[in-house]
Amino acid sequence: MTEKRIFDEMWGREEDLRAPYTLFKDWFDGEEPARLRAKQREAEELFRLTGITFNVYGRAEAEERLIPFDIIPRIISGPEWQRLSRGIEQRVRAINAFLYDIYHGQEIIKSGRLPARMIENNAAFLPQMIGVNPPGGVYTHIVGIDLVRTDDNQFYVLEDNARTPSGVSYMLENRETMLQMFPELFARNRVQRVETYPSDLRSSLSACAPEMAGSNPTVAVLTPGIYNSAYFEHAFLADQMGVELVEGHDLRVVDGRVAMRTTQGYKPIDVLYRRVDDDFLDPLNFNPDSALGVPGIMDVYRAGGITIANAPGTGIADDKAIYSYMPEIVEFYTGEKAILENVPTWRCSEPDALAYVLDNLEELVVKEVHGSGGYGMLIGPTATKKDIRDFRKKLEAKPANYIAQPTLALSTVPVFSNKGLSPRHVDLRPFVLVSPNKVNITPGGLTRVALKKGSLVVNSSQGGGTKDTWVLED
Repeated sequence: MTEKRIFDEMWGREEDLRAPYTLFKDWFDGEEPARLRAKQREAEELFRLTGITFNVYGRAEAEERLIPFDIIPRIISGPEWQRLSRGIEQRVRAINAFLYDIYHGQEIIKSGRLPARMIENNAAFLPQMIGVNPPGGVYTHIVGIDLVRTDDNQFYVLEDNARTPSGVSYMLENRETMLQMFPELFARNRVQRVETYPSDLRSSLSACAPEMAGSNPTVAVLTPGIYNSAYFEHAFLADQMGVELVEGHDLRVVDGRVAMRTTQGYKPIDVLYRRVDDDFLDPLNFNPDSALGVPGIMDVYRAGGITIANAPGTGIADDKAIYSYMPEIVEFYTGEKAILENVPTWRCSEPDALAYVLDNLEELVVKEVHGSGGYGMLIGPTATKKDIRDFRKKLEAKPANYIAQPTLALSTVPVFSNKGLSPRHVDLRPFVLVSPNKVNITPGGLTRVALKKGSLVVNSSQGGGTKDTWVLED
């Protein structure tokens, strides 16, 4: 197999410094390594004091861990970002149109562009959402589109996060930490701001409130509680937006409205930014054993009495098998070719694709269609023979549960190491806010970095870290 070339975002392929990094390189060359090492330690201490941690599940040593942070920014030029933004907006609008369609007329299925089985047999499809019209027609109020840059210096969409995308708190804390430690760097570089995200989020959510809410809607954030892996983010966003953080037991249906408990009694909520999965949202409509949700909230929602962000049933747009149809979905709803291409994908539910995947497991990445966080996947080139043998059995037993993709030559960016600047593989999760008349894309997003040399796994739960993402002004 021919070795793929690696594109380095600072140096390209020919060791020729790329323009976005020029001013940074001038600054870095004038810095003492000892000062930068001290700054790296200072950043780690800031994160520890702030409490920026995550929980690791599924391991005997399950515990809160500090998310590693690298002080070298990832830098994207203004023109690069403009093209990415156009592609992201096109994709997000198509996802919203797709979700409306599959819960209403299902025209894309009638047209033959999407097989009916992709919906009928999909656990993420909620029959309870059929015919429901969310306030403002918005299903995915907050979206995270995972992008990778490959050896051809092009960005591709790796997956769509339309349910409850996480990580925005790390994007914001990364920027605040960098501003605090390296103000001189920001004086040299015209970096677009991300600090307005919390106020933008509240404005966007408020714009999606039901008509009865009036001009000053009440917004709240619903969390499963302190033991959830993203609890820090739930609390952080509620605090930054200036809204209440609530749990299921704080809410009840009162006079046809969802209301939260306050010192003055129960107060109606207009918009609920929920970080609770569909199955646990309403024990009267979904999992009857759930203690995390609100009994009857779906009945209020269907009657137009509350906005739930993101809408129940959006998880079907996260499905990695549906992802493989996204080029067709974008073209069907926008009338345009997709600006951002997918990574080539084999649907293991199809016999020919399954045969190819089984013959080439050593070279492919295989993922569960509903998987996340880097769990339940096989990275063929780094897997042991036993790993491949065990995974083959799972794949043969339930092929429809998996898709496969080529092992990508992910781009690298510099991280600060004992040797100075060292390349590491990265991805990018831009965050998108959708309201009835606006798509707002925060310039940059969360860069996740595989801190282990040669590793392609960027998830924090799998040993990855994060870094500040700069989008330069034009």
